[in-house]
Amino acid sequence: MLRQTLKTKVIHQLVDTCFRQYPDGLVTNVQKGAVPTQAHSVARYVAKYVVSPPIAVRRINRYDGAQVTYHYRSHRTERMEHDTVPVDTFIGRMVQHVMPKGFKRIRYYGVQATKTFAKVKVMIQAALAKVEGVIKGAVKIIARLTYRQRYAQSTERDPFTCPHCQGAMAVWRIWHPTYGVIYDESEAMRRGTYEASGQRAGP
Repeated sequence: MLRQTLKTKVIHQLVDTCFRQYPDGLVTNVQKGAVPTQAHSVARYVAKYVVSPPIAVRRINRYDGAQVTYHYRSHRTERMEHDTVPVDTFIGRMVQHVMPKGFKRIRYYGVQATKTFAKVKVMIQAALAKVEGVIKGAVKIIARLTYRQRYAQSTERDPFTCPHCQGAMAVWRIWHPTYGVIYDESEAMRRGTYEASGQRAGP
């Protein structure tokens, strides 16, 4: 396999040397001990993560040669969403997950990096021990205040009072200029949030 994959003179010489020195075969870079019985299942499990694409084929609903329709679960609405885009757009969304050659992906960085965290863990624990009492007191004070009270305390304005008629208001929908609707009371009612928790929605 080495000869077929790396067709160089050096590799051919290395393989010939290994055959002469180890006529009964050899094992490299493997710890002593028997090969685990679940080796094949482990290999299949690891291979799935090595070659898995950004999107599963089952999530592609339709392809007509010009457009692709696929579905995904939205973190914003917590519902299954469907999107139909041109082929070029779909490919662009997929290839952005393919890292350039030599690019390394990491899960944690900065203070949360494994090596860094191990070094600063002792210092963090010592600092937390010193301010534990202060933090607990602050948390208790904040926990006693509702959103309405905290907002009024910081802005000197009641967020639940209509600026036009001075009537009492209730939160029904929150809209953000960048992210759109980030909270919708009607969606919560449709999902059965109140029935599940035993609460009742406001009028």
